[in-house]
Parts: sequence; C-alpha cells; structure tokens
Amino acid sequence: MTKVKICGLTNLEDALIAIEAGADYLGFIFYPPSKRGIDVKEAQCIVSHLRGEPNCPTLIGVFVDETAEKMAEVLDFVDLDLAQLSGNEVPSLLGEESSPIYGRCYKAIKPTSYTEAEADAEWFVVSERYFDETKQIVVPTLMIDAYHPTLHGGSGEVSDWAISQQLVQTVPGLMLAGGLTPDNVATAVSQIRPFCVDVASGVEASPGKKDHQKVRQFIQNAKAA
Repeated sequence: MTKVKICGLTNLEDALIAIEAGADYLGFIFYPPSKRGIDVKEAQCIVSHLRGEPNCPTLIGVFVDETAEKMAEVLDFVDLDLAQLSGNEVPSLLGEESSPIYGRCYKAIKPTSYTEAEADAEWFVVSERYFDETKQIVVPTLMIDAYHPTLHGGSGEVSDWAISQQLVQTVPGLMLAGGLTPDNVATAVSQIRPFCVDVASGVEASPGKKDHQKVRQFIQNAKAA
C-alpha cells in the first residue's frame, strides 16, 4: 500500500487530523520564504505533542540549501526523524558517513527529463540505508517533484508522471510529489506505483492551513488505489 506524506504543516490541529486520517509521514518546512514555513520552536511544541500519540508518523524536516550542521541541529532540537533536502545540496551531504545527517535524510529533485532524473538518482540514492533486515523499504530514497524555475516545491504544478514511471523501475522507495490532489492521487498511484505520495498545497484551505476533508480524502484515495 502506498504511503502518504502530508507536508507544510504549521499547527497542531492539522497534524492531528493527518494522523487520524492515516498519514505515514508529516513534513515541517524550515525555509522562511515558504508560505508554509514554520519556526523551529513552534515545530518543537507541535512535535512534543505528536510524540505522545500512539500512532505518531515519521516526522520530517524540509530544508533548502542549509548546512548539514544546521539541519542536524534542527532535527535534534525539534525531535524529527528525517531531513528532506529540497534545494541544490551536494551528494556528499547524504552519502558520506562524516556528514552530520548521514543516514537520516533523502533528496528531493525537480528534473526536466528522465536522463536528468536518472543522473540525480545515481548521485543521491544511497540504497543500503533504506532497507530493513527483511529487505523491505522503510524510508523514502528519493522524492521527485515538479520542475519550477524559482520555487522549491509547493508550486501546485503537476510533475511529469512519465519520468516517474521510468524512474520507479530503478529507484525503490520513490516518493512522488507535485500537484497531487484528492482528485488525481488515485490515478497517480495506479499509474506509477510510488513508495509514497506527498502533498502540501493540494489539501489546503489556504497556504499553511489544511482543509481537513481534503486531507482525509487524499489519504483515503491514495491508499485505496
């Protein structure tokens, strides 16, 4: 069954609704220019509540061109599980054991072609870190988002599904993002069969505030597909 990430959370109520609806991952954006950005102290307050939930999902911090040291500091302070790297980060941040976030991060890419996506995957996917002892994927390996010349995600534009259909053949653990909504997520899951789907703007009432019915419908449709 495809997993679901609800991203761009800014308040406890929305996070609890996402958990109740069955989200597997929750994302908090630590990038001030984002309309869905959150302060680290606010995020820590929300996460401290979420950790008390019996079915707390995997919690992810989203960063753009931040240093590894700073990302590790935020992960530890907020008590997050993984970092999503959504900028122009270099492969060594993910692949070198000396990196402060080694083993607890994955890269988001915005390719314009399959050739570009394939090259990105070769650079950024460190496959041995993503499997459990039964060889099952347990965390995302790579996220593919819609290309946008200026925005680092959250554009609402639909990604090129043809690229994802090819990439998923060689990248287990692929997370699909880009313009997903309750209306199109089932089709996306059926066509691509990603490990996980990611949504932010597609389930919002306004930037940073979720539409709870859309959150429930998105998760239901993704998992039913």
